[in-house]
Amino acid sequence: MKDIIYLDNAATTRMRPAVADAMLPFLTEEYGNPSAVYGLASKSRAAINKVRETIAGTLFARPEEIYFTAGGSEADNWALKAVFEANKDKGNHIITTKIEHHAVLYTCHYLESLGCEVTYLNVDENGRISMDELKRAIRPTTILISVMAANNEIGTLEPIKEIGEIAKKHKIYFHTDAVQAYGQIPISVEECHIDLLSASGHKLNGPKGVGFLYIRKGVKLTSFLHGGAQERGRRAGTENVPGIIGLGRAVELAFEDMEERRQRETELRDYLMEKVMAEIPYVRVNGDRINRLPNNVNFSFQFIEGESLLIMLDMKHICASSGSACTSGSLDPSHVLLAIGLPHEIAHGSLRLTLGYETTKEELDHTVEAIKEIVGKLRDMSPLYEDFIRKHSEREEQ
Repeated sequence: MKDIIYLDNAATTRMRPAVADAMLPFLTEEYGNPSAVYGLASKSRAAINKVRETIAGTLFARPEEIYFTAGGSEADNWALKAVFEANKDKGNHIITTKIEHHAVLYTCHYLESLGCEVTYLNVDENGRISMDELKRAIRPTTILISVMAANNEIGTLEPIKEIGEIAKKHKIYFHTDAVQAYGQIPISVEECHIDLLSASGHKLNGPKGVGFLYIRKGVKLTSFLHGGAQERGRRAGTENVPGIIGLGRAVELAFEDMEERRQRETELRDYLMEKVMAEIPYVRVNGDRINRLPNNVNFSFQFIEGESLLIMLDMKHICASSGSACTSGSLDPSHVLLAIGLPHEIAHGSLRLTLGYETTKEELDHTVEAIKEIVGKLRDMSPLYEDFIRKHSEREEQ
């Protein structure tokens, strides 16, 4: 077993060696600027175009509809801001959800300061939106629906095909943040009627600092960066050639073994869920048990603080993350966990474990034993747990 057990693949992933190998020549010998006219530059340009074709093929899109960005957050910002700016003649209303990534939520808050009206859809206890609520939220001034394909905290998959059908029927653009879903599950922009889609390289064992935005041909939106003519005039600046090449190789590898990896990770995910639920009392699984990413597990343990659990897991060389925002300096728990109806005291005791292609059953067994030990210690120190056990014992005696 490795010295470090890494179970935070939703935060970032380890770059595959083959990805680094693909990038290396473009960091050294093939350093030409793709916008130049000489032969050295043409090699960079051709390599970038090949990656465009690769990504387009995975989405059933066209190469000219793929625009490279510095990551998923930039792609989300571009989609929302540019659609709002370009379609003010039609309307100023955007529909999104209460559980989006902050790259979408904070962008919506910014747009509201500019006069945009935003509807934030509720979700059910599993984190899925209601189609009826979505339909009721549509106005004559609605220009965009933005709903993530998969939630980054609880792993719930949203019904993006049904959302896309509703958006198309009402002639509204549909954007999906697919940062967690792309490379994990198959997505067809044609079948799901997606107009804009965001993705990021470092979520699928590629490099950090690179991603893409799919923009369906004919979508009316403004340029994101002004300057040169790169990315067909919509995003100025010299392309991150090594990053794009790494992204392309990571995409190839992710889609080559996606079905096998999905099956394997789903089996490990379910094994982890069942083992924790069977061996640790007063715990719940957050998110939809069926409509869920294959590699995501999110637990809430009663009577403990998620931050303390994370720190003690780290001391045992286990990398995980919490549904609580305590580690970022906020006293409030995750907006996602509150949106699915968890009370603050339970939401604060949450733990997210996200698997990768290298995760083993042995690592999960070791992790569960560590969680059992730590949760036991934390509960022994908790006056709330002590009071709960005392009252429980009194009820049994009556």
